[in-house]
Amino acid sequence: MKSNILIVDDEPVTRKSLTDILRLEGYNVTSVPNGQAAVEYVRTHHVDLMVVDLRMPGMDGLEVVQVVNQLAPDTEVVLLTAYASTDTAIQALRLRIHDYLQKPAPPAQIVSSVKKGLDRRAARMQAKGGVLDSLDAMEALDSVVLDDGTEVDLSRRQIKRENIIVNLTPAEGRLLRVLLANEGKVFAHRELVLLVQGYDTSQREAPEILRPLVSRLRHKLDVFPALSDQIVSVRGTGYVYEGKKDKS
Repeated sequence: MKSNILIVDDEPVTRKSLTDILRLEGYNVTSVPNGQAAVEYVRTHHVDLMVVDLRMPGMDGLEVVQVVNQLAPDTEVVLLTAYASTDTAIQALRLRIHDYLQKPAPPAQIVSSVKKGLDRRAARMQAKGGVLDSLDAMEALDSVVLDDGTEVDLSRRQIKRENIIVNLTPAEGRLLRVLLANEGKVFAHRELVLLVQGYDTSQREAPEILRPLVSRLRHKLDVFPALSDQIVSVRGTGYVYEGKKDKS
């Protein structure tokens, strides 16, 4: 299926040039002359990626992106500007804009940026699909009893064996629930951040976010070796729960 791209620029020559370049690459391309028209289009059409001019009469490019982030948060954005500045670049980063290019950008640079943006979107949507499947499994699991008698009460975030009781924080409980509910499934760092913390992040940042949380959970589980020994780090990928268990 062809990706849908929206060009937003008040200059007719630029709109036509960008439209022609990207249509030649096989994309479905629509162009509009201002920010308000872009917002109205996004309200009623599916858009995978937008190429947006920074300076336009009325709504500027950053204002358009702020609204689109609310209407269609999965839409990637490439921002074009003839007036690059550090402040604008910082604002663009805060809005999670995919790329920030200076006019006039060469056709090859435009095509490359659009392709990378669409690849990033596809990877994110694939991760979200896996997350939805995992959430279904998580909701169905309330408690686990291991072979050595260790009881995991996921609703109370409490682990017990004999006279030992350990309580988990909400984040630790969500992490343990994800792993136990998906025995044998290797979770990428990025998937786990989305499931446990509720937000998307980059492949580079995800391990740094997870590492302290996993460390704290493992420390608490040290007194339950039948549980802790089965949470395994998969080098360069993420984590998996390998243990066999009897569910109740």
